Amino acid sequence: MNDETSQWVHCPVCRSKTRIKVYKDTVLLNFPLFCPKCKREHDVSIIQLKMVVNDEPDA
Repeated sequence: MNDETSQWVHCPVCRSKTRIKVYKDTVLLNFPLFCPKCKREHDVSIIQLKMVVNDEPDA
């Protein structure tokens, strides 16, 4: 696969690269994304290389 169809997921807070790589056809819903740099975990949804941070508080 070439670089245009995949990319590394970046932390929504500090913008550093995480250990997750997604492809153009990858779908992640309510995925717990952990950032090794800022040591935070965020719930994100990724569809067609577009990331949305889920801001819903835990119950």
